[in-house]
Amino acid sequence: MKKIIFFLLAGFFAVTFSPFPGAGAGQASKAAWQAEWDKAVEAAKKEGKVVVSVPASAELRKGLEEGFKRRFGIEVESVAARGAAVVRKIVEEARAGVRYFDIHIGGSESVVTGLLPEGILEPVEPWLILPEVKDPKQWWGGHIWVDNAKRYVYGFQAYQTVTLWYNSDLMKAEEVLSFDDLLNPKLKGKIGFLDPRTPGSGASMWSYLREIKGEEFLKKLVAQKLVLSRDQRLLAENLAKGKINLVVGVTYYSLLPFFKAGLPVKPLSSTPREGLYVSGGSGHLTIIKNPPNPNAAKLFVNWLLSKEGQEIFSKSLGQATRRLDVDTQWLKEVGILPAKDGLTLEQYYRLENQSEEKVHKIRAPGAELARKLLD
Repeated sequence: MKKIIFFLLAGFFAVTFSPFPGAGAGQASKAAWQAEWDKAVEAAKKEGKVVVSVPASAELRKGLEEGFKRRFGIEVESVAARGAAVVRKIVEEARAGVRYFDIHIGGSESVVTGLLPEGILEPVEPWLILPEVKDPKQWWGGHIWVDNAKRYVYGFQAYQTVTLWYNSDLMKAEEVLSFDDLLNPKLKGKIGFLDPRTPGSGASMWSYLREIKGEEFLKKLVAQKLVLSRDQRLLAENLAKGKINLVVGVTYYSLLPFFKAGLPVKPLSSTPREGLYVSGGSGHLTIIKNPPNPNAAKLFVNWLLSKEGQEIFSKSLGQATRRLDVDTQWLKEVGILPAKDGLTLEQYYRLENQSEEKVHKIRAPGAELARKLLD
C-alpha cells in the first residue's frame, strides 16, 4: 500500500511541477520546439556552414558572419551583391541543378520577378522554430508576407524614407521641399539617380513618382540630365566629393562610410509635401528550395529573425525592423521613419510598394517607362 501511495505522489509532483505543461512521466522534459531546435543545432554543426546572399554592405556582412559564428560556432558564407545580379545567378544555378545558396535576403522586386516565377523557394513558416520568432505578437503588424500566397517571401522590415541625400556644402535642405523642386534648372546635371531600369530603391522611388506626379513629370526629370548608375557606392562617393548636389535612391548603408567620415552628406531633413511610400528595404527573407545546408539554414533563419539578428541587420543597413523589442528610434536622425514608430497598419497597406501585387501593378509599369525614356 505504501508503494502505491509513493508512486501516485511521484506522478502527481512530476506532472504538477513539470516546466512544460503536459509533459508526463517518461517524456522528455523539453518542449517540442526545444527538442527540434537542439536537433537542428547538432546537425548544423556537422554541416559547418550556411550560404547566404545578402545586400552589398560590408558592415552587414561582418555583423552577420561574426554574430552567427559567435552564437553557434558555424560559418556564414555570405555573398554580398546587388539583388538583381545575385538573383540571376541563383536562377541560373537552379536551372542547371546546382545547389549552392541556402538563403537569399534582399529587396522584393528582384525576388518577385526573378525567384517566385521559377518555383525555387521553400515555404518559410515551417522553418520557424523559436517561440520569439513564431509569435506574431513580437512583430509590428504580425507576420507580413510579400507574395500573394503568403508563404515564400517574409518581410521583416517596414519604414518610410525619401532615399534622397544632399551635399550640404553645395545646397540646403530647404531647397527641396517638394519633388517639384528636383526640376529646378540649377540642378541640371547635378542629380544622381540609382538606375530605375533595374530593381532597387531607385526603381522604387521612380515608380512612386510616376504614381503621384505622372509620366510628364518624369519626362521633365529626365531632361535634367540625371547622373545614372547601378552602383550605389559610386553615387554616394560622387555626392561626397561634390560631383553632384543630391542623389535619389541611394540608401543609408552606402552613404554610411562618408557620413561617419564627417563628409558633407546629409539626408533630406523633411518629408516632401507629396508624402512618401512605405518600403521593406532589403528586409525580405527567402529560402532556396532544397538548400544544401538545411539545418544551418534553419538556425540562421531563426537567429536572423531573433532580437539579436534584427538588431545587427537594422543597425548595419540603417533600415527599420518590425520587431517590437528592437529600438529603431535612432533611425529618425538619418531621415527614416520606422513603421512601428509612427504608422498605422492601414497606412502601411495603402502606402507599401514591395508586395507582389504592387510590384506587378506599380513597379513593373514604372520600370517599363524608365527603359523607354532612358534607353
